[in-house]
Amino acid sequence: MLAGVKGSGASTVENWNPEQYDRFKNERTAPFVDLLALVEPRPKMRAVDLGCGTGELTELAHERLSANTTLGIDSSAAMLERARERETPALRFEQQSVEGFSAEHAFDLVLSNAALHWVDDHPGLFARMAAWLAPGGQIAVQMPANDAHLSQVTARELAAREPFASALAGATRMTPVLELEEYALLLARLGYAEQHVRAQIYVHRLAHSRQLFEWVKGTALTWYAARLEPSLYTRFVEEYRELLQERLGPADDPYLLTYRRVLLHASLPI
Repeated sequence: MLAGVKGSGASTVENWNPEQYDRFKNERTAPFVDLLALVEPRPKMRAVDLGCGTGELTELAHERLSANTTLGIDSSAAMLERARERETPALRFEQQSVEGFSAEHAFDLVLSNAALHWVDDHPGLFARMAAWLAPGGQIAVQMPANDAHLSQVTARELAAREPFASALAGATRMTPVLELEEYALLLARLGYAEQHVRAQIYVHRLAHSRQLFEWVKGTALTWYAARLEPSLYTRFVEEYRELLQERLGPADDPYLLTYRRVLLHASLPI
């Protein structure tokens, strides 16, 4: 899983922790199930999952679609250590970045769940994805698009303060996710015959507002962990937790987390 950097052309491998990420496994699974429902199962499908993480959802897709073969790729060794426990002759996992992936054969499905918002240049990326598809091939992509949420705004505001601003050299974390209309036009220009483009707001009921910090720690804060020295990151995390909780109110109060996600599905002509 790679991070797009606003203010820098670099990409950096994030420090993913499978245990932390899976603390909200049920909430993170729901959008994937909605995405998978958009895919048309076809006989003997060959699929690739970009940013497969621990492989649990890759395995779910492989089984539900009765795919002939499925390849999951991810840049995180820690995530892939979990994923490889699920390997079979038809379900394989490889350590590769999305940016560096090159298809050795045509796929019938290019799938990606909560990963491509870490990758820059979506027009170029989606063009490459289209080139990987066989005639009639499909893409199915789900991406968080929640930059405006308090949890994300708070992280960016803190990152703009010293000593973090100097350590980050002015870089900020903003997802490269496009507007829905831009995806609709992009998919049409790439030759997709049919497309489904939508944004959906998921509401997650957290038992305590302090759980929001644990949610963000498993995802967005990995960007800062990869770019700050350990001692400075520890300070960043402590100050972020305090500032976020101050804005949320009492730590023991329940909290409704609204999470905006983009779901895309498109298929090429046969």
